[in-house]
Amino acid sequence: MEQRVEKEGKNRNATEKGLKKRRRKRKIRRRIVDTHKVHLCSDVPEGVSPCITKYWYQRYNLFSRYDEGIEMDEEGWFSVTPEDIAIRHAEKSGNGLVIDCFSGVGGNAIQFAHLCCHVIAIDINARKVGYSLNNARIYGVEDYIDFIIGDFFLLAPLLKADVLFLSPPWGGPSYIAAEKFSLQMLKPKDGYSLFQVAQKTTPNIIMFLPRNVDVNQVEELSWLSSPPLEVEIEENYVKGKLKGITAYFGDIAYG
Repeated sequence: MEQRVEKEGKNRNATEKGLKKRRRKRKIRRRIVDTHKVHLCSDVPEGVSPCITKYWYQRYNLFSRYDEGIEMDEEGWFSVTPEDIAIRHAEKSGNGLVIDCFSGVGGNAIQFAHLCCHVIAIDINARKVGYSLNNARIYGVEDYIDFIIGDFFLLAPLLKADVLFLSPPWGGPSYIAAEKFSLQMLKPKDGYSLFQVAQKTTPNIIMFLPRNVDVNQVEELSWLSSPPLEVEIEENYVKGKLKGITAYFGDIAYG
């Protein structure tokens, strides 16, 4: 009986020691993670604004050839489509003429140019168009893109294309604070007005929208045409994280 009590006591002590060791290991593991974060922060180059630091860490998701001289303004960092998603958009667009109506720093236009015959890239900001041209040169597709400085809404009546790509400004990173992102929150015009203008050029439209967008509103856009357009909605992930929602309208839906 005494031996059993003594043995149980030893087992309990061994168990307690094991638990202490495990707890110690867990604490060390957490410290390593925290140290790693501090080490990463020290890698951020001078001149990178604190508000875009997290996007800088994702730079190769945005442009795989970032180190070759990619140029972006601050807005470009949080508004450019991640490269893998831009490739997906291009694959769905077919091989005709694509108009990128709010081309920004060129993330989508570059991938469309890789797979399509020709691209018209429009942006109202001359500096962004300059960045887009520079970035297209890095990818070797500048000869397949016509760069236009202008307002899409003024140019729309003059445009003809096989596919229109719409990724209008979402209002900056604060969009994620909304429980449901409404199409009325898009800039410079609400999503309904934008879609009505776009469909006069072609019914084949790709819209890239925030991950928290009201999907019911997106589906309603298809009813702005008579007869209603086919619509396909997909979630876009990068490394397991949901980055946005893409809606495909017209002949490219389910294509």
